[in-house]
Amino acid sequence: MGWLRLHAIAARPLSFGRAVERYWRMATTYRPTRRSLLASAMTAALAAVAVRAHAQGSATPIAQPREATPVAFAARAQEMRRLAIERGDQAYGAVVVRDGKIVGEGVSAVVTDRDPTAHAEMQAIRDAARRLRTNDLSGCEMYGTSRACPMCEAAAYWARLRRMHSGEPPADDGAPRLR
Repeated sequence: MGWLRLHAIAARPLSFGRAVERYWRMATTYRPTRRSLLASAMTAALAAVAVRAHAQGSATPIAQPREATPVAFAARAQEMRRLAIERGDQAYGAVVVRDGKIVGEGVSAVVTDRDPTAHAEMQAIRDAARRLRTNDLSGCEMYGTSRACPMCEAAAYWARLRRMHSGEPPADDGAPRLR
């Protein structure tokens, strides 16, 4: 009998006045939790990163070589290497090419950005994906100053790059694969 009484009390509709009073009590006593504050901070930080990434993606056009040859693309990767050295970073550079045009460039930023994943090849893949507005880089080839490490080769595999080349003159390293 007690359960039925409790159920009847809980199912009883609130009067308008009691509903407003209950809502007012909830609204005035709300205290944000640590989780909700962290969620708000993370949302704001991610929005700032997205705005920055969008601005970087449309920032500067890529200088194209006069001739669309593998040697010219390897030379551009060497220019990226020189830029990395000038910035005080490791001596690596890479470019991503699609249909005879460079669509992404990468300069090693491991030391300067304090980011162990900022290899030149990773930076070139990110740049190409941002500029092309897709994560599918099918039909693209990468030219780097040295053979890609396992992390970069895996990233090239997941980005669906067709072939990888390294050195000057460029040696064909084949299609990227998971090791």
